[in-house]
Amino acid sequence: MTTAQLLIGSHVAAADPINEAQTRDADIVQFFLGSPRRWSAPTVSYPGGAAALLADTQAANIGVYIHAAYLINVATSNNRVRIPSRTLLQATCTLASQIGARGVVVHGGSVSADDDIQVGYDNWFKAIDALETDVALLIENTAGGQHSVARHTASIARLWERISTARAFNKVGFCLDTAHAFASGENFETLVSQLSAITGRIDLVHCNDSQSAAGTGADHHANLGQGQIPAADLIAVIKAAAAPVLVETPNGVVGQTADIAWLRALS
Repeated sequence: MTTAQLLIGSHVAAADPINEAQTRDADIVQFFLGSPRRWSAPTVSYPGGAAALLADTQAANIGVYIHAAYLINVATSNNRVRIPSRTLLQATCTLASQIGARGVVVHGGSVSADDDIQVGYDNWFKAIDALETDVALLIENTAGGQHSVARHTASIARLWERISTARAFNKVGFCLDTAHAFASGENFETLVSQLSAITGRIDLVHCNDSQSAAGTGADHHANLGQGQIPAADLIAVIKAAAAPVLVETPNGVVGQTADIAWLRALS
């Protein structure tokens, strides 16, 4: 598949995602439903609320993805984090459905140093088993952390094996972040084939270059072609994944418009 056939877009501000998309020449957008760093209930800031946003994005032919709050960690054994995480994730999926989102992206999370990592996989099973959603839940690989449950392909394999019998597993998909994979030290030559064998497919790509070197575990995004990831590796992953592509890159409209154009120029 060529990039000309892919849906391409970026993470944008939530107040007017349609204008943000059109300014960047984007087919799709991703945004937060409220603050990503607070436990407050998700909200739609678009004028007219969820119904207006649904109608207007459909009329403009712009696809929508939601990124769940960064605070969410359903893997942890800490009840003060895990329980509100599950509540907020459920509320996010419910509101995402009302605006016609194609998916909700959520980080894999982690356990504490004192826990067996299997606790994290078990907690993910419980979360998926209890989740009520008609929107795809896209679990994203993470960049660092020795106790992360979705950092490396091996840990993602353990996660998928554990949640495969959960009641809402048919709504679970995978979001591949290239900067995270690079920071975690993954092999880009086999990355997509390994992940596809584990998860069945890649549903969304966060195509981000990395300011940090491979294997550092540091999550610092760069504009495409301006970071540490070889351009050929980014291109190969995008083409092999054959999934919609979003950039979460710096430098605002100018930087992201250039990144989207960079992706569209690939043959």
